[in-house]
Amino acid sequence: MTLAAKNRSTLGPASHGPATVLRSPPFFNLQKIFDTLFLETSESQKRRLARSHRLNSSILDVVHDAANDYKKRLNPGDLSKLDEYFTSTREIELRLTKSAEWMERAKPDTDYNLPEPLPYTFVEKVPLYYDLIRLTLMTDSSRVATFGISDWDGPVGIEGIAQGYHTITHHGREKARLAQLKVVEGFLFESFAKFLADLKNTKVEHDTSLLDSTTVLLGSGMGNASNHSNRNLPLLLAGGGLKYGQHRSYSKYNDNKTPAGNLLLSLLHRFGVERDQFGDSDGSLSELI
Repeated sequence: MTLAAKNRSTLGPASHGPATVLRSPPFFNLQKIFDTLFLETSESQKRRLARSHRLNSSILDVVHDAANDYKKRLNPGDLSKLDEYFTSTREIELRLTKSAEWMERAKPDTDYNLPEPLPYTFVEKVPLYYDLIRLTLMTDSSRVATFGISDWDGPVGIEGIAQGYHTITHHGREKARLAQLKVVEGFLFESFAKFLADLKNTKVEHDTSLLDSTTVLLGSGMGNASNHSNRNLPLLLAGGGLKYGQHRSYSKYNDNKTPAGNLLLSLLHRFGVERDQFGDSDGSLSELI
């Protein structure tokens, strides 16, 4: 998974569009992502989406009224659950509001074009998603982008790789599969390195590069995908003017093991998000940030 987040603080996130999330399977349609971010919304589509927003808002109003009636008859434990439910519905309302604002926002001009026809294989698609992330950050269409590759089992497009990426990760320590996994993940690192180079070569305000103002995290939720182990996670942090040129190893077996949430919490603090905890974090990594 690649997470890229611009850490400039001149504007608040509420004035920007939704976070861009690119996930698989299957990979989101490249053309649909491009059209959403960079093509103006047609008037007919605006009317259709507006009707959908009004309908969803009306449904939420009914839900709120019904839930408020229930409040009078609930015990404290059930009231706590109801508060959690209200929190979820408020988040939906916020997404609806942001979606409505996004329809009216002028889209940036770009001379970037996707290839025609759109590619089908893994090695052809991955670089295009990185292109869209860079373009999204460069135009300030979003401040956060997440690119997740999880269950991709389509054609890889590399000679000698007969199985999909997800299948190969469940290698069971078989030498043949491990050899194929090394090739595929070598391609992924090359693609990531090119992405970082493209960010570095993209100049923004004050003669700084896009990489200087963007924190990029590459990693996995599994230290060993073959047995779904979440110990010893491989994480790589780049950009954003942080302290680099170092490799740190954190214990995974003793009582001092470090949750990956500590890194994510530290990044939130750097972006100005004041939170005491993220996931199972038990502190922050001040030595890195």
